[in-house]
Amino acid sequence: MGDRERNKKRLLELLQAAGTGNAHCADCGAADPDWASYTLGVFICLNCSGIHRNFPDISKVKSVRLDFWDDSIVEVLILPQVAVVLQFMIHNGNLRVKAKYEARVPAFYYVPQADDCLVLKEQWIRAKYERQEFMADGKTISPPGNREGFLWKRGRDKAQFLRRRFVLLAKEGILKYYTKEEGKGPKAVIDIKDLNATFQTEKIGNPHGLQITYKREGHIRNLFVYHENGKLVPLITRNYLKQGFMEKTGPKQREPFKKRWFALDPQERRLLYYKNPLDAFEQGQVFLGSKEQGYEVCEDLPKGIRGNRWKAGLTIVTPERRFIFTCPSEKEQQDWLESFRDVLSRPLTPLNLLTASTESGHSSR
Repeated sequence: MGDRERNKKRLLELLQAAGTGNAHCADCGAADPDWASYTLGVFICLNCSGIHRNFPDISKVKSVRLDFWDDSIVEVLILPQVAVVLQFMIHNGNLRVKAKYEARVPAFYYVPQADDCLVLKEQWIRAKYERQEFMADGKTISPPGNREGFLWKRGRDKAQFLRRRFVLLAKEGILKYYTKEEGKGPKAVIDIKDLNATFQTEKIGNPHGLQITYKREGHIRNLFVYHENGKLVPLITRNYLKQGFMEKTGPKQREPFKKRWFALDPQERRLLYYKNPLDAFEQGQVFLGSKEQGYEVCEDLPKGIRGNRWKAGLTIVTPERRFIFTCPSEKEQQDWLESFRDVLSRPLTPLNLLTASTESGHSSR
């Protein structure tokens, strides 16, 4: 067996080696990575390998299956002292390298997953390897200071995006934005503890699109913004567990089914629904408690109820009422069922318990 086939076989064995973490991308957790950074000693997915190529002085990548790995490269993946790539890979591996570069990731820091956008992944990868923010003996992370800059914000009643000034005051814990650059007070002052931000590149139609969500006068307010160069802060982000269109009927279950956009927030345990994906305010929301409190989700529709266009149904049962939905396909139905069951199986936080006592089974409309 030649060097090429022998080393490829050794690398494929490394990918499946127990106790190494190599079976998932070291950066986003995607299954079955088939690329490797032979200077860092980790296996990564195709998308993350593209990000690593942007800083070749720190990370050099090769395809495990397609590129030629000579002995000198394969040894470096195992033993950096001897500067041989395969040995460097063998003596490192994903779990060992993650323990080094992720030694002190803050509890509030959102770690991107496989299906997150590239902007978020790039910020995470650069913070880990380029800036070394999370190493135990790495650089000190300065607490975030005040930030000020311009974002393009979608108008509430009109579709166009307008340039708006945003100011983040870290010490006070507030975010403000202004409709005029000079001379007037802020249009809104948002408490950071009530704020969430998620990357929404497809929904907004921009690779750096961001959806900022916060509570205002008992409703959930959405701001849709984007930054021209993508320098967005991931510290306030958490993703919706599931989003998409479903049809719903009303509380009497005799009302016509209407198509709505739904977003499931697992942290707040809320199912929000909108007439359109880019609406500023929700039309209604459903709080999801726990199974012990009488909440459950059932596959299919109650007897005698039929959907409008879509037939794959599901029912959310709360102590107060049943919420009836239909999905555009059986796959979507199963995805929603899995997501709802995930939330219902999670233990309630003290804040969730307080919400449950005041908003149990609540729906605005």
